Amino acid sequence: MPASYLLFFFAGLGAFNGVALALYLLCRQPVRPAQCWLAALVLMLSLRTGKSVLFYFWPDVSKLVLQVGLTACFFIGICLIGFVRAWLDPDRRRTRHDPTVALGLLALAIVFGLAYPYTEHVRLWAGPVWASIQVIWLACLLASAGLFLRASRQVSAAGASGAPGRAHVASVIAGVAVIWLAYATAGLTSYIVGALSFSLVLYLSITVAVAQRRPPAVTAPSLAAEPYRDRKIAPADAEATLRALHSLMAEEGLYKDARLTLPKLARRLNIPPARLSQLLNDNHGTAFKPYLAQIRVEAAKQLLRTQAAVPMDQVAEASGFLSLSSFYSSFNKVEGTPPGAWRQAQLRAEAAS
Repeated sequence: MPASYLLFFFAGLGAFNGVALALYLLCRQPVRPAQCWLAALVLMLSLRTGKSVLFYFWPDVSKLVLQVGLTACFFIGICLIGFVRAWLDPDRRRTRHDPTVALGLLALAIVFGLAYPYTEHVRLWAGPVWASIQVIWLACLLASAGLFLRASRQVSAAGASGAPGRAHVASVIAGVAVIWLAYATAGLTSYIVGALSFSLVLYLSITVAVAQRRPPAVTAPSLAAEPYRDRKIAPADAEATLRALHSLMAEEGLYKDARLTLPKLARRLNIPPARLSQLLNDNHGTAFKPYLAQIRVEAAKQLLRTQAAVPMDQVAEASGFLSLSSFYSSFNKVEGTPPGAWRQAQLRAEAAS
């Protein structure tokens, strides 16, 4: 009996916390497309595993619960592909219609569920529908892994600068794969293993994320001092780190993170914050905040130049500014003119030419 209670607690708590995490991702500002897809993915997994928990402990649960769980299972692979594609295309140049496609599939799933409800077509849902969902889930999983591997070969960030971003996406794909395998082999193990695997993956991911955000402990006064303050960085090392830094900004668009800080950027480059600060000051001639503002202003100028109809608030968000006021302030400081006036000047210059 205690074992049953523990199974219910860990499996049910995982599903509940998954819903809470999905809501947190949707409310955490600024909301990015990949973040929305990840929230949808976690929500679908939570519904799927929640259905598993209910069915395992209460086999006579309403067939509507089973139908909702299987429908959510169909969208796990769809949301995974959407997440990977959004990660690869943060500017939505090729993926702006992906949400529309997903909503169309949702409408088809609802129509199918209304036409063939689980209560009246148990064999259909327990047989061909469930088998098809497993195949579709696996196909989407393999397609997502293929997209990720192809992107990894194309991205050429020096050292480990791009690793955390790719590692995050890789962990999502691997976690979904573990959950798929748990359900696919449920006949050899137990049906509740799928829900338990989701809880395990969820709690492990949260633990790793919290550990990465926690600043390292200082154990001695000497460790708190800046070890690079009185020592020049070797030219070769500086050049390699600057290449990695520019790669993070240009290829991964890290500047779009409105909450990017010096310690966070240093972690992405796998160097201490003090070393990154010295690198920017000695080898780039600027501090971190002016450097980041310059990068964001250049990105905003590109958007203003190529997309004349885009509102200023969207330009500010796409360029990584936390607010419209900070966007105007930084742009005016760098260019000596407000962004609206700069855009008009560009349009006049193009018309004259």
